[in-house]
Amino acid sequence: MKKTLIPMRFVLLFCTFLMSVLLYVDRASISAAKNDICADLHIGITEFGWIMAVFTLGYALFQTPSGKLADKAGPRVVITFIVAAWSFLTSLTGLVRSYSSMLLVRFLFGGAEAGAFPALSKVVFNWFPHKERGIAQGINFSGSRIGAAFAMPLVAWMITTSGWRNTFLVIGLIGFIYSALWYLLFRNKPEDSGFISNEEMTYITGNRQQEEKAERRLSFINLMASSTVWKLMIQYICSNFTFYFTITWMYTYILDRFGLGAVETGLYASVPLIAGAAGNWFGGILVDYIFRKGNWKLSRRIPAVAGFIVSASGMILVTFADSPAISVLYMSLAVFGADMTLSPSWAFCIDAGKQDAGLVSGTMNMAGNLGAFITIITFPYVFTLTKSYEPFFLICAALSIVAVFMWLALDPKTVISPNNTFS
Repeated sequence: MKKTLIPMRFVLLFCTFLMSVLLYVDRASISAAKNDICADLHIGITEFGWIMAVFTLGYALFQTPSGKLADKAGPRVVITFIVAAWSFLTSLTGLVRSYSSMLLVRFLFGGAEAGAFPALSKVVFNWFPHKERGIAQGINFSGSRIGAAFAMPLVAWMITTSGWRNTFLVIGLIGFIYSALWYLLFRNKPEDSGFISNEEMTYITGNRQQEEKAERRLSFINLMASSTVWKLMIQYICSNFTFYFTITWMYTYILDRFGLGAVETGLYASVPLIAGAAGNWFGGILVDYIFRKGNWKLSRRIPAVAGFIVSASGMILVTFADSPAISVLYMSLAVFGADMTLSPSWAFCIDAGKQDAGLVSGTMNMAGNLGAFITIITFPYVFTLTKSYEPFFLICAALSIVAVFMWLALDPKTVISPNNTFS
């Protein structure tokens, strides 16, 4: 094994961070292209809402099988395949000519992206010591927020210069390059890597959580019998209900309510996403800090409860905003809080799922994205019914309070197993 100046798990973390950036550049680009797509396909706001929502439906439905596949086949093959698949469908988005074909492509696109974060949970389980799990997850999820923030103004500019169709083709090409490099360089476990030092290998294997030898692996039926899993799913629905507004309707909300230009709107819309990245980092650091102090349960509970309280407060304040700057400020507070909850949520899945971390996290993410699906559909219909944005923001705040109560009843020391599913 080779001596390395930078620990290989840190290099790997940078690579998974980049994958998360790419994931959300592809996902958020559709929002910045709304006006052009609506004009080309001759559709309105509710039809466009279904284009965005059907993505999350595909994403949600394929979460659990993708997580199970990551547990069995390993993240090397799974991530290679899903990045290539979603990149192909990103490019294909730029070629569609009808509303029905756009719905089909976006549904398949969601299904193709579904395995990304469950597979990353397996990467974290295999490559990172228990006490580094929080910040590793925080950095990975911060990439998704930075990717979406990067996409808003950049894609708006690309669309104005080269058209929305060419923009999607270029973004898809980048994904193919990443997919090939991942397969060539990554290995499922540090034991299989030729780049890691003896010292780092000893450190990782001596401090990471160990797999449990079980007669049989978890199934989806086992998970549905677990009260712990249901609490995890409910709180993640609440988190996604707030966050998904930022990458789907926030651009349109700022553009339509305050009458700004496309690129200026993109810059405003990127700010809450950057705040979300900061929330991921802060939440991850807080998780690991409290864990190192010797309190495993509070290391997951405190960041999550605090995050949801902050998120609820931000969404309530948004209802009083009367300028784009103030609205974005309060929205940034809400997203910062919501994203503080991601690191404890995904760390909890690895804690309780262990060797089945991909399945548990995939199931939680499935529920969360069903919540995202409801978010995307709810916003235009609530606005059409009430002629106001405020009711939707108050719904987001109420759901964050529900999530607080879920976390007060969760314990990461609970092991979800085929023989202990009513936990």
